[in-house]
Amino acid sequence: MNIQEGLMNLWNSTGIVNFVQPADPAIENCFEQFLHMHGMWMMIIICLFLLWLGIKKQFEPLLLVPIAFGGLLSNIPVCDIAGPHGFLGIIYEAGIHQGLFPLIIFMGVGAMTDFGPLIANPKTALLGGAAQFGIFGALLMALCIFGFTLPQSGAIGIIGGADGPTSIFVTSKLAPELLGAIAVAAYSYMALVPVIQPPIMKALTTKKQREIQMTQLREVSKREKIVFPLVILILCAIFLPDACPLLGALTFGNLCKECGVVDRLSDTMQNALINIVTIFLGLSVGSKLSADQFLTVQTLFILVLGIIAFSVATAAGVIMAHIMNMFSKTKINPLIGAAGVSAVPMAARVANKVGLEANPQNFLLMHAMGPNVAGVIGSAVAAGVLLALCN
Repeated sequence: MNIQEGLMNLWNSTGIVNFVQPADPAIENCFEQFLHMHGMWMMIIICLFLLWLGIKKQFEPLLLVPIAFGGLLSNIPVCDIAGPHGFLGIIYEAGIHQGLFPLIIFMGVGAMTDFGPLIANPKTALLGGAAQFGIFGALLMALCIFGFTLPQSGAIGIIGGADGPTSIFVTSKLAPELLGAIAVAAYSYMALVPVIQPPIMKALTTKKQREIQMTQLREVSKREKIVFPLVILILCAIFLPDACPLLGALTFGNLCKECGVVDRLSDTMQNALINIVTIFLGLSVGSKLSADQFLTVQTLFILVLGIIAFSVATAAGVIMAHIMNMFSKTKINPLIGAAGVSAVPMAARVANKVGLEANPQNFLLMHAMGPNVAGVIGSAVAAGVLLALCN
């Protein structure tokens, strides 16, 4: 090889040459041809926008920043960082494809979550259950209207649970080819809870209903808090074993928190372990934001179905609260029904904020944590149902 050929090879290996892909004669549609040729530039712009949302607007920055940066890395040409032998590809295979990272995240969530409000007022579990209507509504729409397969529809529907790890876990099992779009949709809508939920909550309630003050919750004993995760796991093992990986991780983390004899383990799950896995989870999800996988018509459909699923889940929780008030002497504030989605604790904070706007003496945070925790459990149960139904 002479110097001229060497220099030409060096030039051809630069990003300047490879950021624009050559036209593909097999692609006849002009729009698709444009995406094929210029997709990497477009995805880099999208990832920079996601970084801006995470850094400037602080929308779920702990996940949005690594996801966006992973997307930047996956769209660098030639080096194949997201390929099966690349840095991100290896992390993805070990943590996402095998389903490890979402389970560790669930352990950390369990260790950080107080099940007390749900134990003190168990009827709020109905609100968390009602919010799962968004999942199955989106599944039917994806299947019957948009033409997705049943496994793909199940993966898309789980976005309605507003639970990122659950969405990733289910999608990695049912439709790994949709992981990038579904993960971004799930975490984006989780981050936008304070924007999406209040208009729906206000549209379905009157000011008088939003002013309802709820009685203080009873004190929950330590014994109840220890027994509760064990009961949940046993019931899951009996009736829906497919949900046991997620619920098992959640209940183990919570048991370590509540039993009081393994504080070092609980502290590790709440801090070091979940932080390390969050980094790898975000980067590996971002590896699926490459232009050839993300810039498709399917992605647009997924984003639309995701917002529908999340909105229906929010509305269903509020409507269930109205139904419960029809048969109960002790009224509950219907705003806490919106916290039935499992965006913990953001959805509970939004319910509390909207309640305070209507009545400055109305503190709903602890009451809203009941359906919020029930939503986490409900989304894991829904995931088990989808895995059993669609596999």
